[in-house]
Amino acid sequence: MTTITLTPQPLTREAFAPFGEVIEASDAARHFTINGGNTERYHDLANIEPGADGKVIVSIFRGQARQLPFAVAMMERHPKGSQAFVPMSGRPYLVVVAPAGAAPTAANLSVFLARGDQGVNYATGVWHHPLLALGGVSDFLVVDRSGPGDNCDEVQLAEQGLIPACS
Repeated sequence: MTTITLTPQPLTREAFAPFGEVIEASDAARHFTINGGNTERYHDLANIEPGADGKVIVSIFRGQARQLPFAVAMMERHPKGSQAFVPMSGRPYLVVVAPAGAAPTAANLSVFLARGDQGVNYATGVWHHPLLALGGVSDFLVVDRSGPGDNCDEVQLAEQGLIPACS
């Protein structure tokens, strides 16, 4: 099996836009003061899509830390709804994505290094790798879909992508 090296890039709103939304409190997001001036609300940060027959649910995923280098050999997608991950443990994590559509190849993958204060919302049908926590066991608040029908497609990659150890 051949291997393609995947270099993580910083997670930014612009770079991640083809795959969904970055969930973070930043000046780029619409925000305003509420609660008598005591709270800043960062408003409408992700387009949560439960699909026509689904409902929005909130869960916590507890991810075991992954070690680098890491071989990306499979990807998954949720064809009926979006899926948002918001870190609760303050640790960085990796986000591996490919555009919605046909099954991806390693050459189609993009890798982002997310800070511990940045979440992501994968748009409906976007290919992504399951949770890639770094630095220790990490909890994530997950907002996604519950409802009838199969909402998870998995594919094995013909060639794997390798995320090298950070220097």
